[in-house]
Amino acid sequence: MAATVALASITPATAQNSNDSIAEGRMLGDVVVTGRGSHDAASTTAPLKIISRETITRLGITDIADALHRLPGVTLRDYGGAGGMKTVSVRGFGARHTGVSYDGIALSDCQTGEIDLSRYSLDNVENVSLVVGDNDDIFIPARNAAYAAMLSINTMAPPTGDLTPHITAQIKTGSFGYVSPFIRYSQNLSDKFAFTASGEYVYAENDYPFRLRNINITTRERRANNRMNSARGEAGFVWHVDDRNRIDGKIYYYDNDRQLPGQVRYYTNIGGETLHDRNAFAQIRYRTWNNRNLSLKLNAKYNWASSEYKDTTYADGINDASYWQREAYASACLLYTPTAAWALDYSADYIFNNLNSSLKTDTKPYRHTVLQSATARYKNARLTVMARMLYSLYLNGSKTGASAKDMRRLSPSVSMSYKIMREEDLYLRLSYKNIFRAPTFNESYFYHYGSTNLQPESTDQLNIGMTWRHDYKQASYINLTFDGYVNHVKDKIVAVPYNMFVWTNINVGKVIGHGIEAEATLKHNFNRLYSILATANYGWQKAENRTDKASPYYGNQIAYTPEHQGSIAVGFENPLVNMSIHGYGMSHRYSNNEHYDGTRIAGYAEIGVTAYRKFKLSKGEIEIRGDVKNLLDKQYEIVSHYPMPGRSWQVTVNYEF
Repeated sequence: MAATVALASITPATAQNSNDSIAEGRMLGDVVVTGRGSHDAASTTAPLKIISRETITRLGITDIADALHRLPGVTLRDYGGAGGMKTVSVRGFGARHTGVSYDGIALSDCQTGEIDLSRYSLDNVENVSLVVGDNDDIFIPARNAAYAAMLSINTMAPPTGDLTPHITAQIKTGSFGYVSPFIRYSQNLSDKFAFTASGEYVYAENDYPFRLRNINITTRERRANNRMNSARGEAGFVWHVDDRNRIDGKIYYYDNDRQLPGQVRYYTNIGGETLHDRNAFAQIRYRTWNNRNLSLKLNAKYNWASSEYKDTTYADGINDASYWQREAYASACLLYTPTAAWALDYSADYIFNNLNSSLKTDTKPYRHTVLQSATARYKNARLTVMARMLYSLYLNGSKTGASAKDMRRLSPSVSMSYKIMREEDLYLRLSYKNIFRAPTFNESYFYHYGSTNLQPESTDQLNIGMTWRHDYKQASYINLTFDGYVNHVKDKIVAVPYNMFVWTNINVGKVIGHGIEAEATLKHNFNRLYSILATANYGWQKAENRTDKASPYYGNQIAYTPEHQGSIAVGFENPLVNMSIHGYGMSHRYSNNEHYDGTRIAGYAEIGVTAYRKFKLSKGEIEIRGDVKNLLDKQYEIVSHYPMPGRSWQVTVNYEF
């Protein structure tokens, strides 16, 4: 799963949608209009937040995790530093209910069900969007509709205006031994074929200082055993075969050999844990459309990932473990638009996953998944209505030992948006979605922890909201959004102790959540040279444990879910030095559902500043940028006992030609 004070919603009404629009290929007599469709985030039937490239630059966003921090209703688990794992949860559902797509095709991790967003570079991103519920772009794979929320990452498109090569070279350096070179090459090799390739290397010692409090004694410590050493590379192409056919593909590789600092402990700073992650995938998409109002999209992907964990603090490697997972994926989407108002889509996906490990207890599990969705959308000048039915079939097996249960479900969803006033962009929206999540391989098979008898988690989400956008002189605008929601999760998977040494997963959990989200964005152009972009958001949510009324923990806020959170950012562009200031904060949380003494994580607020300037240099343009993060040196934690860095700096030099 993915999604400003909205930090970005925050983008203009013409911000590009993360997925391919229905209008991507539309016949107009003998003329074919192609290209990515514009999408008005204010008029969508479900909450959609888009963070554009402009917003990323102007409001001091340094990575994907930083962008998501500024969205209301989003909770990020961050284990600290440049190499810390970062996963995203939306409205208290948990990271496993948030899907993440990369250029339109979903990422996956069948072992944990969580996507580590630190693996993906913001420098290669065109926009990031987050939809909660169902987006009214219906021409998508069934898998992309099978989540409570979907985060979409779209990489920068290759140039289309000329046949000359374009190169971006960049170097970042910063506090705690951070250095990261990045390079991208893109070129139209003909008027129909474009190619792009990029690579990035990141090294960081991550030995940042922090304060350790032990009753009435406070000491100054440094994070140890926290080095990151990673590289990623990707290459892609776009081929417009003719006016009615398009093919694009991508290959990606990631390698991260890092140390794991573990939780902060008293009286010792010894650590010997390391983790070597590798991931490679190749994906291809084919799209065709004709003059009978039919469009076809075919997707295919193969994904391979491995993780090798070692702990030198234990003799003979008794804690060491390695895992290898593979996925084969295929999807077909058929879109029929009989009239300008109606659109009908049928999508079918097939997925095969398996997981092997070095453990003697490994059962070598595998899973066949079939997802089918049928969607109808009606849209006129003022009203949009969408309805979808998703059928999910999971067939589980293992080469040795017991396998998890097979699962099948029908999941309906419906949403609408209505323009209240003809002459004003004021919309009312309402959406409902039912979806379920199959247990991960860890939840079903992990030694002394998993259970093969688990049922899937089932979720219901209801949202009602209003959006207003007003454009005025000199391309300025104001955008306001307000949403209220109610969520229900049943058969929630929780771990309970079977005895002193063995825990197991069971379906006993129930969570009821409700909350509000408010966003505001103002872009004002004083003239051609001076402008401001200001965003603010606030989110309030209660996500309560409703498992057992007799339990003393009934009604507790679920773990790692703040009741209040918000952000604000202001960017000022001018001929001298462009500036931005941004802040983010959240209220206290607890690290478990029981709220035991000592598990309260204090709330915090932190601010940062950014300054940047572009110059013409030879045939290209150079940008120099400086960022100061956590300006007030606030010590805080997002994950319990994993302190975040205090004040730090980063300098970026970027040259494009």
